[in-house]
Amino acid sequence: MSEVLLRPMRVEDVPVAERLSAESFYELDVRLHRPGLPVPERRPPTRADNWITRTTHFLDTDPGGCWVAEVDGELVGFATSFVRELTWFLATFAVRPGLQGRGLGKRLLDAAMEHGRGCLRGMLSASSDPKAVRRYRLAGFSLHPQMFLSGTVDRSAIPVVGKVREGTAGDVDLLDSLDRRTRGSAHGPDHALMLASWRLLVSDTSTGSGYAYAGPDGSLALLAASDRRTASRLLWAVLADTTGETLVPHLTAANEWAVDVGLAARLDLHQEGYLGLRGMKPPAPYVHNGALL
Repeated sequence: MSEVLLRPMRVEDVPVAERLSAESFYELDVRLHRPGLPVPERRPPTRADNWITRTTHFLDTDPGGCWVAEVDGELVGFATSFVRELTWFLATFAVRPGLQGRGLGKRLLDAAMEHGRGCLRGMLSASSDPKAVRRYRLAGFSLHPQMFLSGTVDRSAIPVVGKVREGTAGDVDLLDSLDRRTRGSAHGPDHALMLASWRLLVSDTSTGSGYAYAGPDGSLALLAASDRRTASRLLWAVLADTTGETLVPHLTAANEWAVDVGLAARLDLHQEGYLGLRGMKPPAPYVHNGALL
């Protein structure tokens, strides 16, 4: 292989990185596919556009955390990361299939991690790719198995859900305070991106507060709360508005309240991937997002 050039990501790299990401994760999904789970599909155009918007956002807020690897002028790998307050987050990380295992991933991850050198905590959401998982563990991350719930909600199981309202940009201070309480740092500028992309639900009472974002398909995108009762209420509110197949992703053992809600809704429980953490315990009550964490 020719010499590898590592350099900061540029705006014009983002669409190329999206295609590399889609190719890499589709290849991984096919390779690790388990019988009984949905057959892997290639990333649809809408999700590709969302990926580009999100990655451009990271490049705007944290250019020092976004890196690419080139060989003979061709982009063959990248890593995007960001810092929010005192926590470093890895958004996404990929190396072209066929070039993995040659040290490219380590160099990209090292460059991205340098962006968070002054941080007290680190957080990432990993696939089940053995090579990537090994790299994260060697980088000092503790690995917490993730679960997810999928299926069609049993409408007869949905309780009466009250004390939940539509959220607005005026709630961001509350959302940031809940972020700090659950994961140690606010989402800050990421809330503007999420508000533009997802539906926000808020519960704010004298006994507890929380919020949840639901994606365009109604599936849960992110949830944070001050207590399990409020978190469960919000998850039921999200599930109540779904139609057809839905997904509750990225659950850890620290968030068994979400498993209990999903099983009560007659969803199926599966295991996939890891939550990688440095300097912190698994956030709870909290359901992280795969890229915005």
